[in-house]
Amino acid sequence: MKLRELKLRNFRNYSDVEVQFSPSINVLLGNNAQGKTNMLEAIYVLALTRSHRTNNNRDLINWENENAQVYGEVEKELGTTKLEIDLGKKGKRAKVNQLEQAKLSSYVGELNVILFAPEDLSIVKGAPTVRRRFMDMEFGQMSSQYLYNNSQYRKILKQRNNYLKQLQLKEASDKLYLDVLSDQLAAYGAKLIFQRLELLKKLQGWAANIHAEISQGKEELKFKYVCALKKKQQTNENEIYTGLKELFDENKDKEIRQGNTLYGPHRDDLQFIINGKDVSTFGSQGQQRTSALSVKLAEIDLMKEETNEYPILLLDDVLSELDDNRQTHLLKSIQDKVQTFLTTTSLSGIARDLISDPKVFNISSGQVVEE
Repeated sequence: MKLRELKLRNFRNYSDVEVQFSPSINVLLGNNAQGKTNMLEAIYVLALTRSHRTNNNRDLINWENENAQVYGEVEKELGTTKLEIDLGKKGKRAKVNQLEQAKLSSYVGELNVILFAPEDLSIVKGAPTVRRRFMDMEFGQMSSQYLYNNSQYRKILKQRNNYLKQLQLKEASDKLYLDVLSDQLAAYGAKLIFQRLELLKKLQGWAANIHAEISQGKEELKFKYVCALKKKQQTNENEIYTGLKELFDENKDKEIRQGNTLYGPHRDDLQFIINGKDVSTFGSQGQQRTSALSVKLAEIDLMKEETNEYPILLLDDVLSELDDNRQTHLLKSIQDKVQTFLTTTSLSGIARDLISDPKVFNISSGQVVEE
């Protein structure tokens, strides 16, 4: 898929902008704080209906206005799709070909994006919540079923936590209702964990090959899904469901004392292993960066495999964080393969010989001028 056109109205520091993009490499050039990242953010919002930088929609709207719009035309194998996100005081509305979508979950997947920013280099060594968010955001784009299961799981998790808090404070006493919530949570939790395991297995296959190329065959990258279930309980959805139910039953009193759900996919983690060692603990900075790069590039191929369309790649000032070897591998990997949007303060630090005929946009104070 390709993003052919983008229109922004009152989005961040863009009052009224309309841009036509190249189907290959698009370079957003300019000094810091001029709007380069804001444009990438707008593309991200157009795809996922939410920002990667803030949870507050008001932050996305130009401070002098009450509403903002992001509009884009996406070219796919089956034709052109027109997408629109309207942001305002009452929340956000998503439209596909001018038809408003009743649920945002039915909108996500119309435009698939992979964002790679300097902070994503910490996906390997960052907190578990970073990796859980990574799985949920990326797998949710690939599978509407994953998105639905995650939404239902979060909804029931909130209900269960609220009821555990009531039991803790002696405001409720019916443990039978807790068992009902536990059963529902285990059911959706099992679906979510099983989908994660299946998609991670595929992602590891792509990432291991890329990592081996970058490390010249010296390193083997593997993933390990970390959860409270025993290995034998992770073989299929029914086993996972049974395992989660047992955890909830065995730890019922403990969870009531703490007023919180202590087990499930919202507590799980993902480890990256190189040559048998945990990269976050024992890996060098170079190994951590190579692992993160391998995972991001692997997402491109996995998304193509799962959706039959290549995603759009957003590179937010990430090339300056990579050495020549990793930068070369990244640029060679995306050349003539995926539409790419790349922000930078200078073209001098980029291996221009690896990019054929990029379309360059100069961005200054929310104004966009094509070179």
